[in-house]
Amino acid sequence: MVVEKLSLGDNQQMLEQIDTVDEKNRWRLETPGHEGWTRTARPDDPDKYLMISADCHCNEPSGLWWERIDRKFRHRLPHVEVDEHGEKWMVVEGYQRSRLRARNIADAPKGGEDRLRGEAGRTPEDRIRDHARDGVDAEILFPNKGLSMWATHDVEFGAAQCRIWNDWAWETFGSYNDFISPIAAIMTADVNIAIEEIQRVARLGFRGVNLPCKPIWGPHDARHPNYNLPLYDPMWAVIQDCDLPVTFHISTGMDPRAARKDGGAIINYVTHACPTVIEPMSCLCASGVLERFPRLRFALIECGIGWVPWALDAMDEAYRKHHLWAYPKLKQLPSEYFRQHGAASFQEDPAGLRLAEPYNLVDNFLWANDYPHAEGSWPHSAEAIERQMQHLSDGSRAKILGLNAAKLFKFDIEKLLARRTARAPIN
Repeated sequence: MVVEKLSLGDNQQMLEQIDTVDEKNRWRLETPGHEGWTRTARPDDPDKYLMISADCHCNEPSGLWWERIDRKFRHRLPHVEVDEHGEKWMVVEGYQRSRLRARNIADAPKGGEDRLRGEAGRTPEDRIRDHARDGVDAEILFPNKGLSMWATHDVEFGAAQCRIWNDWAWETFGSYNDFISPIAAIMTADVNIAIEEIQRVARLGFRGVNLPCKPIWGPHDARHPNYNLPLYDPMWAVIQDCDLPVTFHISTGMDPRAARKDGGAIINYVTHACPTVIEPMSCLCASGVLERFPRLRFALIECGIGWVPWALDAMDEAYRKHHLWAYPKLKQLPSEYFRQHGAASFQEDPAGLRLAEPYNLVDNFLWANDYPHAEGSWPHSAEAIERQMQHLSDGSRAKILGLNAAKLFKFDIEKLLARRTARAPIN
């Protein structure tokens, strides 16, 4: 276990950054407070909830894949091209080309909150400091640039990119795995290649594996295999034997940028990104996979939770009403398999949290600050939690904020709590 301390200089830097909030981000500071709570999500609360962010991202080095991948693949890696009019375009295999505007460029001038987010998380030390500021005890770490690794039909190319992420992530964060835990990326277009890499990352010590939302990249094609088919049973068997949870991060099965121009950012996020996890969820819950592999556990990442009660009801309705052609015949309803095996993460989802207790989903919801992405609550998670969780019981808050993730990803809670006392205070 790595024991780290924050220097006085680090503490002062954090205090100075806390005061830097852009006007457009001022709403993030709004809170009804925590009157009546026996404990809070405030970083300076000595009895603070255990907080495990089930979804964080890493700013990988820009040359990571270029430097490590076989030369024959270099020209196919994400890159910028300039057209005859001088326009710059980001070119990523499997994605539509996108115009590179100034606000998209990593080194474009940024102020306040945008600057903090753009530069956050490059090293373990950065993450330790920033999570202390936000009250986070541990994190599950996903790629950032690397979310495009699956955007290819070339299994060798995709698997090579995944292996590079896995090697680099473990080299960089493996010694911090007690509280900074990267998730291994698995290329699933070839079952045997997937199995080999799952076994390798399990030996290294990864806490889980991320599979793309669709095993074959791109628009739906009935000829492509999917996770409901017995073809993938050998992979599920290996994952179960390795005792690893599976994650499905949004936008890892097809290009989410389907809408352009007016409203595109909102349309794509709400319509073409977040819902992508419904497919793997229903593949597992409706197909008998979870009967054949009863120790499998899975989590749907960065998708929100308000839709989950509807989706569970919809699966059950379809199973009951389409009984003439709904196969196989299951021992339980699809919703029951989700409650026993599944989870979903959110950043801010007041509607979903309102439904958590009435729909018996408290054990299935995972909080995340999505550091350092704009969709997340970092570095004002306490305020976001207070805005959303007023109605929940103390026990429900505790499960959603950290205990559920600790159980799913097998964090040592005693170590995480001991780590708090081993660090210098943040104020």
